[in-house]
Amino acid sequence: MREILKVSNIVKRFGDVEVLRGVSISVSQGSIVSLLGPNGSGKTTLIRIIAGILRPSSGEIVFRGRLASFLPQEHGLFEELSGWDNIMFYARLYELRDDYAKRRGKDLLERLGIIGHANDPVAKYSGGMKKKLSLVIASLPDADLLIFDEPTTGLDPLSRQVVWELVEEEKRSGRAVLLTTHYMEEAEKLSDYIYLIYKGSIVAEGSSEDLKKRYAPESVVEIELYKDISRAVEILREEGFKSFVENDIVKIFSENPREDVPKIITILYSKDVYVKSLKVAEPTLEDVFIKLTGRRLSEE
Repeated sequence: MREILKVSNIVKRFGDVEVLRGVSISVSQGSIVSLLGPNGSGKTTLIRIIAGILRPSSGEIVFRGRLASFLPQEHGLFEELSGWDNIMFYARLYELRDDYAKRRGKDLLERLGIIGHANDPVAKYSGGMKKKLSLVIASLPDADLLIFDEPTTGLDPLSRQVVWELVEEEKRSGRAVLLTTHYMEEAEKLSDYIYLIYKGSIVAEGSSEDLKKRYAPESVVEIELYKDISRAVEILREEGFKSFVENDIVKIFSENPREDVPKIITILYSKDVYVKSLKVAEPTLEDVFIKLTGRRLSEE
């Protein structure tokens, strides 16, 4: 895929404080790239530099598209105007036809559940409604690159799902999406490629599966048996599985549970040891982040 954005060795200082330390990322056409990290890690500063709002202290940014659209974390809405007036104001800045802007805006307002408030002054909107209206405006133009800074913060779970669907639709249309998030499940669900950022530096990068394969601990297969717990552990150890018992649950470490689970069940069944229940606790991006930084994504 064609590279549409290349960010090279970005450094940003505020006085004596260095908040970005040589950050480099790349975004390709038709892909979703996430910057995943806790609050205060430098995500928004980097996004604001890419959007042209801040100047870097050093480094280079190359954008190879026609147009980029930006959804900031803090809205840029005119609160004395209605939702519709805000949409049409920005549509004209983008030089969009009124009929297209109204049709596209109506579709997005309906999907995000705020069409009934479109004629109300934005000053009466809740924080979540303002976030949704900002997303509508950022999604209006036919942009090559969509830059979304924490697009689902402050939204309820149902609205978050709708936003995810919209982001995936943008990808299917061939656009590139760069988003920041501190939600592990958001990055894991949406992203083709993830940059883990911490204290102004990229600490790891890759697809979700690649990051977990390289950095996360092994999966744990947890089995509840009808009986013969100690015997089951002995059988599995003889077959080369690292297993132990905890609270009457047999636990087996596995690097590839998709392959190992059928083998484990077959081995136990052949020895007349029967499984009552089984589940796999697979590693997450949270586990990866903890291993690399010693802290959780959700910590403030």
